[in-house]
Amino acid sequence: MNKIVTAEKAISSIKNGDIVAVGGFGLIGCPLQLVDTLAEHEVSDLTIISNNLGEPGGKGLGKILMQNKIKKAIGSYFTSNRDAVQYAKDGKLKVELVPQGTLGERLRAAGAGLGGFYTRTSAGTLLAENKESRVIDGKEYVLEFPLQADVALIKAKKADKLGNLVFSKTARNFNPDMAMAAKITIVQVEELVEVGQLDPEHIITPHLFVNYIVEEGK
Repeated sequence: MNKIVTAEKAISSIKNGDIVAVGGFGLIGCPLQLVDTLAEHEVSDLTIISNNLGEPGGKGLGKILMQNKIKKAIGSYFTSNRDAVQYAKDGKLKVELVPQGTLGERLRAAGAGLGGFYTRTSAGTLLAENKESRVIDGKEYVLEFPLQADVALIKAKKADKLGNLVFSKTARNFNPDMAMAAKITIVQVEELVEVGQLDPEHIITPHLFVNYIVEEGK
């Protein structure tokens, strides 16, 4: 199967009401070309799983937000975009706040086939309200469930033509976990190489988790 496609072809996989995971921390590690293509795609009622919703003025996922395509956001750091804060205050955006480490682990749990896990993070706070908890070794733990996406939009530094991925430094953040947590994974890559040119020791995400490859600028 040839996984190399245009951004438009890849993004056409996203349908109304889909849960879409988008990699990155701020704009670092965010697949901005894929996000821009999503802005041109006719779709609505999306649930976005992402650490944040871009930046003010329609940057990154902020562009999708201001098009009113997002009904719910699941993530950690939405206050970096004052537009997202205003949308939430106005009742135009549902928000599920998840501690950053818990967000990563919920994504990883989805990819690993786990039914859930217990964490001390958020115990005794409003974030744990109405959630199951238990005491382990005298300490309270909160039950968290996996976060599975219909589609993941991620960014990698390099990919071979099979879809084996190498990430750059902190751009590794949520991208590998999202690739495993989604039914369809679309990767934007800075550099595309032939099979066998990547050092196997540097491959983070195996090709089995990748459905579509979009080379930047194409």
